[in-house]
Amino acid sequence: MALKVYFLGTGTSQGIPIIGSTHPVCLSENPKDKRLRSSIWVQWDDMDIVVDCGPDFRQQMLKSNCPKVDALLFTHEHADHTAGLDDIRPFAFKVGALPVYGLVRVMENLSRRFDYIFSDKNKYPGAPSLTTTAIDPSKPFVVASKTITPIVVTHYGLEVLGFRFGPFAYITDMFSMTDTEAEKLDRVEVLVINALRIEPHPSHLHLDAAIDFAQRIGANQTYFTHISHRLGFHDEVQASLPPNIKLAYDNLTISL
Repeated sequence: MALKVYFLGTGTSQGIPIIGSTHPVCLSENPKDKRLRSSIWVQWDDMDIVVDCGPDFRQQMLKSNCPKVDALLFTHEHADHTAGLDDIRPFAFKVGALPVYGLVRVMENLSRRFDYIFSDKNKYPGAPSLTTTAIDPSKPFVVASKTITPIVVTHYGLEVLGFRFGPFAYITDMFSMTDTEAEKLDRVEVLVINALRIEPHPSHLHLDAAIDFAQRIGANQTYFTHISHRLGFHDEVQASLPPNIKLAYDNLTISL
């Protein structure tokens, strides 16, 4: 099994730099301190799977040279994870109808916001075609021949999905997770979780909480993503972390 993960974006909802900000991290010249909205591209054997398509999706696809998308998975409906949906058009035009997966609630939200894509009546002729599949969060689902396990986390009272792809798990926008869901991460080799900032936050893991969770799960390697400018400079934060925990950054590629 060949599995490669490309971090398309590792920033939080505003990205880094924030528009108009004079915060030192926003003014940093280090490329690792410049973060688009969080998303990953998973190459699993011959399958290309993208998790979330935020407002930077077009830019991310051009930068990464992603040639195709066999499936698009949504963690939840917030704009920083979904606002780029219209930009899937080139991929949908290639395959005819792009397979999209998400919770029922998420699909209903997207069908309202992007009604010209989802509507069966008077569909706009340039809109992309989709095939939608509702994810049952209580059991694994199959994309082509690949089995993916959804992992439920809470995000300010909202149910958000993470995903496990064999030895790799990707979780973003998490504040908490039940012990039952954490069992789905048993013996995971590489874990990605969010670490928003230094100070506690009501809907995201902050740095100390993310470190505690990573050590609890005990993956061989953990990467932090969904990072805001308030976490600090990439290199300084990285130097403070345990050896098996790293900050992800845009365009980082890892292979398992």
